[in-house]
Amino acid sequence: MVTKIEVIEERESGVLVLIPVNRLDGANADSFETLLMDRIDSGEHDLIIDFSRLKFVSSAGMRVILVAAKQLQTKRGKFILCAMKDNIHDVFRVSGFDKVMLIRNSRWSALASL
Repeated sequence: MVTKIEVIEERESGVLVLIPVNRLDGANADSFETLLMDRIDSGEHDLIIDFSRLKFVSSAGMRVILVAAKQLQTKRGKFILCAMKDNIHDVFRVSGFDKVMLIRNSRWSALASL
């Protein structure tokens, strides 16, 4: 079953900040990917994903994050993840994602990295 993920969109210092809520998994990863690609295709080349409201990320969700990061890299954009709970950060670290994309502790530090 495909479900739509709740995503709060904010703009801070001119940068789009996406805040996915609750879970990013196989049921809603496609809807999140569609949202990300729509924003990138419409000209958003600096993007922050704020994980502060996310409780769980599956491998399907991580694939979407990687696809978006690669897409922004081809456009010479910046893609920063921030405010991860420890359990999610551990998954990103174990999978090696922390070596290929910027992960910051807070939204403030993510904005400072742009």
